[in-house]
Amino acid sequence: MKYLCTIYGDESAWENATPEQMSEVMNAYFAFSEAAEKAGVLRGGEGLERSSAATTVRVRDGERVLSDGPFAETKEQLGGYYLVEAKDVDEALKIAERIPSARYGSIEVRPVVVWDS
Repeated sequence: MKYLCTIYGDESAWENATPEQMSEVMNAYFAFSEAAEKAGVLRGGEGLERSSAATTVRVRDGERVLSDGPFAETKEQLGGYYLVEAKDVDEALKIAERIPSARYGSIEVRPVVVWDS
């Protein structure tokens, strides 16, 4: 079964990070990605630009309404995701706890819907 692991953290922490700290975090992500790939559980994943680069789209009364950034003011922003394959939710949670941001942010693990065709 596929699970989406969405990565949340305080993106303002990057504003004061040194190049060494940024490199350390990115190397941890590269290591996780490589290990997940070698284990055969990685199905995809990407990092996202800062939330200030986002545009939210809504349609109200047939009209498109655009607004900058995310809808809600939160302390943690969506920063990326991994799509993983796991036999069950317990295995997916074990994979998610190895994602580097689990140590200082949060990882939401959600099953992907399987549509009967």
